[in-house]
Amino acid sequence: MRLDKYLKVSRLIKRRTVANEACDAGRVTVNDKPAKASYEVKAGDIIAIRFGDKEIRVEVLAVQETVRKEDASGLFKYI
Repeated sequence: MRLDKYLKVSRLIKRRTVANEACDAGRVTVNDKPAKASYEVKAGDIIAIRFGDKEIRVEVLAVQETVRKEDASGLFKYI
């Protein structure tokens, strides 16, 4: 699954266009490397997202095309 879609499905970022813009601006890294929106996310990847002066780091546990809002947090774990 594409990185921008994964960020939206997992509810880490609310909208796919916002996720796409964050990737283009270099605020998203995967495994400590800047990632484009088209990067293919796999289980075990470490995603870091910078929001201003704060950073969120998560490990991808699962990749699913669709998921209910209540179950979205099961796709990743915070580190």
